[in-house]
Amino acid sequence: MNDTNVLIHCQRSDDVFRDMCSIIEASRSAAYHAVNTFLIQRNWLIGQRIAEEELKCKTRAEYGLEIIKSLSTALTNKYGKGFTKTNLYYFYQFYKAFPEIFHSLSGKSDKLLSWTHYRILLQVKDEEARKWSLSYIAAFAFSIVMSMVLMPSGQVGWAMA
Repeated sequence: MNDTNVLIHCQRSDDVFRDMCSIIEASRSAAYHAVNTFLIQRNWLIGQRIAEEELKCKTRAEYGLEIIKSLSTALTNKYGKGFTKTNLYYFYQFYKAFPEIFHSLSGKSDKLLSWTHYRILLQVKDEEARKWSLSYIAAFAFSIVMSMVLMPSGQVGWAMA
């Protein structure tokens, strides 16, 4: 999972412009993947921490909502936008839906999808259908748009149908 320590590999040719384009494109791709990995990990860890806090006071069902509401206000005041109640709830759902995501990544063949892909997958309520959808989206490298087209609004378990 630690692709961020890999140097960018470029093939040298007789065309300096083509070489520069190759370097720039490889650098952009590596930066995107590094940022995505840390964003996914941050969101998962935030969700994990919310879930742990929720377990401390399981006697009150509304406690989880209180946590999210107060954290949203505090985090938004400190870090700005991006930590709405909705987003924090997505992070919580993400952790609950994919509790082993970072424990199961082994080697360079396993790739994380983008955060938007995971948010789309959270719409699939059936766990088996979500797992199948995850593997299908990853195997065919579906874009976000293609993933959304294949999963119409209100349709759960779309891929298993």
